[in-house]
Amino acid sequence: MANFNKVILMGNLTRDVEMRTTQGGMQIAKLGMAINRKWTQNGEQKESTCFVDLTAFGRTAEVLSQYVGKGSPLFVEGRLEYSTWEGQDGQKKNKLEVVIDNFQFVGAPRSAGEGGGGGGGGGGGGGSAPRRATGGGARRGGGDSEGGGGGGGGGGGDVDYGDIPF
Repeated sequence: MANFNKVILMGNLTRDVEMRTTQGGMQIAKLGMAINRKWTQNGEQKESTCFVDLTAFGRTAEVLSQYVGKGSPLFVEGRLEYSTWEGQDGQKKNKLEVVIDNFQFVGAPRSAGEGGGGGGGGGGGGGSAPRRATGGGARRGGGDSEGGGGGGGGGGGDVDYGDIPF
């Protein structure tokens, strides 16, 4: 039987990116994402939030730590990974997380020097659907959407997309 392990998520980061470096020099980023779901049941609006832990490695980790933070919207593609270990208390622990293979920025970029946050809603109108990121990092869709204004990102000046290293 064939196997397939792919996850596609879009939500907002729940905390700033936590960066670590292995002894071999590999960058590891740990993130948290909240994905909201709204539905109507018996005429009543309901909402639930799913919290997911994410991990990125290498150049992907570096780019994420530089350009996103708490509250930033993000589109990710990855795979589920199940980890088990023994805690300091001797108890067996386990965790299910998503390892990011590709990602796409959504909404307005976070300005350099600004804290976490990043940005109000996604752009309105045409071209606002996320595009597939390729390779080990991601590609930023151009900031010009034909349909009109993209959400506000707060102060701090414009970002020159030529400065982003991908």
